[in-house]
Amino acid sequence: MEKVKGPTARCTTATCGWRALLLPQLNRQSLYVYGSEMAVEKECMRQLQSGVFVIHPFSLMRSYYIMGMMAITFLNLIGIPMEIAFVDGTSGLAWEGFNVFSDTLFLIDVALNFRMGIIAEDGEEAILDIKRIRLSYLRTWFIPDVIAAFPIGYILLFADLQYYNEDNPSKTNKMMRILMFVRILSLIRLARVSRLVRFFNEVEKVSNANLEVVRLFFRVLSLFMMIFLLCHWNGCIQYFVPMLEEFPTDCWVRKENLMNASVSVKYSWGVFRALSQMIALSYGSMDAPTNYVEMWIVMVSMVSGCLMYTVLVANATTMIANTDPAAKEYKNKMSRLEHYMSFMKLPPELQLRISNYYQARYGGKWFQEKDVMHTVSSALKEQIMMVMCSRLLRKVPMFQNREENFINSVLLKLEYEVFLEGDSIVRVDVPGDRMFFIDHGQVLMETDSYDRELCDGDFFGESCVLTKGKHRATVKALTDCQCFSLSCDDFKEVLLCFPDISKDIEQLVQLDSEGEPV
Repeated sequence: MEKVKGPTARCTTATCGWRALLLPQLNRQSLYVYGSEMAVEKECMRQLQSGVFVIHPFSLMRSYYIMGMMAITFLNLIGIPMEIAFVDGTSGLAWEGFNVFSDTLFLIDVALNFRMGIIAEDGEEAILDIKRIRLSYLRTWFIPDVIAAFPIGYILLFADLQYYNEDNPSKTNKMMRILMFVRILSLIRLARVSRLVRFFNEVEKVSNANLEVVRLFFRVLSLFMMIFLLCHWNGCIQYFVPMLEEFPTDCWVRKENLMNASVSVKYSWGVFRALSQMIALSYGSMDAPTNYVEMWIVMVSMVSGCLMYTVLVANATTMIANTDPAAKEYKNKMSRLEHYMSFMKLPPELQLRISNYYQARYGGKWFQEKDVMHTVSSALKEQIMMVMCSRLLRKVPMFQNREENFINSVLLKLEYEVFLEGDSIVRVDVPGDRMFFIDHGQVLMETDSYDRELCDGDFFGESCVLTKGKHRATVKALTDCQCFSLSCDDFKEVLLCFPDISKDIEQLVQLDSEGEPV
C-alpha cells in the first residue's frame, strides 16, 4: 500500500471539511518546531483526535485571519483620528457601518483568542489545551484587547440616531455634548496599534517566506507604517485641539482661513504643520504659537519627531548591520589580506592573482566550508556531496558499477579546490598523491607525445591516487577551474572497509603502467 505523504494528504478540505483549515500547514516555522513532515502530520492527528475547536498557530485559517485583521486594524488606525478631528458628526452611513463592523470584528477577535493555539515559550511545541490558552491570554493581552475592542461604534450610531430624531433645541445641545464626549472617548480605539505590531510579528512567523530579503521587507514595511501613523495622528491632533477650544481667534485654523474648507484641505494643512514641527523646519506657517495650547502641541510634535528620528536611525543601522553578513565578512577578510600583501611588499601581479583567487574561491561571500560540513548530519553531508560530485565519480572507470556505500564513502573524502587561469595544477615527473575531478573549467594536459584539453566532468591523476607515483603529464588551467580532489591516503582508508573492491583496485594498479599517461 502506498504511503501518503504530508498532512494535507490525510486531511484536506474535501475529506475533513472546514476542520482542515484549523490544522497546521507545512511552512518554515512548523518544520522548525516539529522537525519533519511526519512530525507535522502527527500534530494534525493529535489535534483531530482532541475533538476540541482550537485554531492551530500554524494553520491556514490563522494565516489568513492575521493578514485580514492586520488590514482592518490599519484602516481603523487611519480612519478613527480622521473621524474625530475632521468629520464634525456627519460621517455618513458607510463610515458608521464600517465602525460597527470593525467593533464587531474586534469583539469576535477577543472571543477567538480563547480558542487560538499558542507557541510555548521554549518554541518547541504548540499549546492546544483550552485551559492553558485561556490562562495565558487572561494574563497577557486580554485587558488591552478588551479596551481596544470597546464598542464605540454602537454608541456613536445610537447617539446619531437620537440626535437626528430630536427636535427640542435644549435636548439637541445636550446630545451634541454627548456626541463630542463619545468621539473623544473613541480615542481608546487607538490602542489597537499594539495589535498591529503583534499581527506583523505573527505574519512573519506563519508565512512560508524563507528569504532574508522577504524578512527585511516586512521589517521595513512595519517601520514605515508606524512612522506614517505617527505623522497621520499628529496631523489630526493639530486640527482637533483648536476644534475642542471652538476655534479661538488666534488659532492657526482661523489664520489660514480653513473654517469652511474641505476635509482634504484641512487634513493637508494639519499634516504639513505636523511634519514641519517634527523635522524642526518651522512651526508649519509663518507665525510662532500664539497661545500655550499651541505651544504644547508644537513641543510634543518636536519631541515625537526626535523619537521618530531615533527609531528610524536605530532600525536602519540594525538592518544594514544584519544584511548579508557573509558579504561583509568577505570584505573584512579582503581588507586584512590587502594589508598583509602590502606589508610583505608582494609584487602587484601576485597581489592581483591572490585577489582573483579569493573571488573565484568564495564569490564575494565568506564561509568556512569545513565548518558547514561538520555541523550537518552525516546523512545530509552524503546527500550534499552526492548532488555535487556523484556524476564526476561515475565517469571514472574504477568507480563504475561499484556499490552505493563505497561511492558515498569516497564522496565524503573529496576536497574542493580552485585554480586560476595559467596555474600549473600538476607537473610532469613530480610525485603526486591526488587525483582531480573537474567540476567547472578547462585544462590542458601536455605530454611529450601529445596535448589534450579536458573540461567539465573529466578527470586526471588517477595513477597517483593508486600508487603515489610521478605524474606523467603537465596539466595547466586554461580558465578558472573548480575541482574536487581525492588524496591517496584518504582513498586507502576507504578501501580498508571494502576488501573486495580493494583487490580489484590492486589489479588496476598492476595494469596502470601499460595505460595512457596521466
